[in-house]
Amino acid sequence: MNILGISAGFHDAAATVLSATGEILFAGHSERYSKRKNDANFCQGLVDDILTYAPGTVAYYERPWLKQLRQWYSGQGIEWNKLTASQIVRDQCHGWVQHRQVKTYSHHWCHAAAGFQTSPFDHATVVVIDAVGEWDTASIWAAEYDSRGQAQYRQLWRQHYPHSIGLFYSAVTQRIGLHPLDEEYITMGMAAWGSNHYQQCMESLVIEDAASIRFQHNLHTGLDPEWMSGLSNADIAATAQAVTEKLIGHVMHRASSFEWSKNLVYMGGVALNCLANRDLGRYFDSVWIMPNPGDAGSSLGAAALALGTKINWNTAYLGHNIPGPYPVQSLLQELLADKIVGVASGRAEFGPRALGNRSLLADPRGGDIKDRVNEIKRRQKFRPFAPVILEELADQYFNMPSGFDHSRYMQVVARCRQPDLFPAIVHRDGTSRVQTVPNNGSGIRQLLEAWYAATQCPMLLNTSLNIRGEPMVNDRADADRFEKLYNVKVCS
Repeated sequence: MNILGISAGFHDAAATVLSATGEILFAGHSERYSKRKNDANFCQGLVDDILTYAPGTVAYYERPWLKQLRQWYSGQGIEWNKLTASQIVRDQCHGWVQHRQVKTYSHHWCHAAAGFQTSPFDHATVVVIDAVGEWDTASIWAAEYDSRGQAQYRQLWRQHYPHSIGLFYSAVTQRIGLHPLDEEYITMGMAAWGSNHYQQCMESLVIEDAASIRFQHNLHTGLDPEWMSGLSNADIAATAQAVTEKLIGHVMHRASSFEWSKNLVYMGGVALNCLANRDLGRYFDSVWIMPNPGDAGSSLGAAALALGTKINWNTAYLGHNIPGPYPVQSLLQELLADKIVGVASGRAEFGPRALGNRSLLADPRGGDIKDRVNEIKRRQKFRPFAPVILEELADQYFNMPSGFDHSRYMQVVARCRQPDLFPAIVHRDGTSRVQTVPNNGSGIRQLLEAWYAATQCPMLLNTSLNIRGEPMVNDRADADRFEKLYNVKVCS
């Protein structure tokens, strides 16, 4: 029977359906259907897509009663309608799973499984760093497959609430006027515009023991609005980024010191910090970060644990389908004529990064392109854009960090070798969040090949097809609305 994995009820709801043979049949985000950013709950459109795959077994991504205990401990109170996974799943799925048993697994275990069982490794050291699950905020695991092909996990170390790298970064995000648990990526982008010369001062204010990831205060309650008031928001962001990278380094050093495996699987919301990820090669030889390492991706992790065996990971295009061939020629003509075009074609990406199926694409060489795209997306002008490039040519244009043979899911930054030629995709610090595309026949690969043949430029600017504060385009109706409101052609 097909297995349904669920992450829902708290934030960023998502669902994954696996076959009994380890094929990912569907994986999608509720927000793309409901049009509410970070929607915590399932909506009917998502349920309708799930039901086309006739799921049987149901698996939930954390143990609710443990989470409620922690929330009671932290003064958040208890939500009596969320004490069991069965309660939550029944409410989320509008009753159609009413008489089915729901398997539950711990939050960090689901993160670990979503990473390891999709990875190319037979054994790995798994590191999970996030804000908080039930109680864990960082954990290290030894993972391998036994003689029957069943995934085995052994926890080697953990840090628990309230000591949390993710909560620290979220508190800083709120301090500089952004939305925590949503706009941390903006904090990361802002960091390049500030100075981190205040790192020692910041550490003295918040950290008790960096090596053990212990903080002086419970940062879940946030930071005082006047905290480090002498600094600009950019300086606070830059300093917090430096502190975060140091703390992540301590976790990675601890993980490598167990000498379990030189393969790293890295998961949890903090794994989306692509600036910090460039240093992972200092500790491990090979790195795998599943393209959806946050809580939404744990819908896949819960299903993976129910399955027990390796998952056949081939692509991140796993969500709602807009049928039809990828519109290569239409996109190419629009790019040559106007330099900017949208695409909404095929299955939506599972994860927060647009990878060519729900993307706004542009010529990376124009000096005015970055401002034009930022204006379309209603974004702050300091924020960077990513390049998507033919994988075999990436090393000619970017200094890729060690540990990453490729960067197919925009998970790491690399320094651009010729920043003056590609001003639209180079951030203030000289880095780019690179997406490499292998010779796999995908639509975005075909477009890059056609673009390269026409211009001798092997890359395009790639950003998500959405407006700030809104989820990515999901279906053709969304694409039509985007096209009409923002006067940008969207091809399907």
